[in-house]
Amino acid sequence: MREIHGVMVTMTTYGTWLRGDPRGWVDDGITYPADPELENADRERLKYPVYRFDPSRWHEIGGMLGRSLIDRLQQRVLALTVQTWHVHFVVGPSRWEVPWVVKCAKEAVRYGLRPGRPIWTVKYDKRFCFSTASLMTRIAYVERHNTERGWAAKPWDFIELP
Repeated sequence: MREIHGVMVTMTTYGTWLRGDPRGWVDDGITYPADPELENADRERLKYPVYRFDPSRWHEIGGMLGRSLIDRLQQRVLALTVQTWHVHFVVGPSRWEVPWVVKCAKEAVRYGLRPGRPIWTVKYDKRFCFSTASLMTRIAYVERHNTERGWAAKPWDFIELP
């Protein structure tokens, strides 16, 4: 197997990216086009209102997530952004499988916010980086989310250089 230089993870908040979404949607690695009927059916089945992160808490949420990955899994965090309806982060190579990394990140935020309801979608997206170039491209993508809103590219002190 090829060496993994890092992984970019994207996690979305509850109810913000349903099957049939106009942006397209993925299931089992297959990308599907918009399907308004499917999206409406999924929306009607939601047990809770859509969950979005309050922008005034983005920095705090990123701190919860990043520090948990570092403290609990000794994970190197190479990039991180928190947005209203999703989070992207890039981590370095690890002995932990991606589902454990995602579980740690999701639980840290859920525990820290204590909303008393689901805040995350069940699934997530992962992109493996098999070269330094692909790793740097993913890091730049995540950092661009921060700089576009006027933040530093690495707004948390725990973010490491690759």
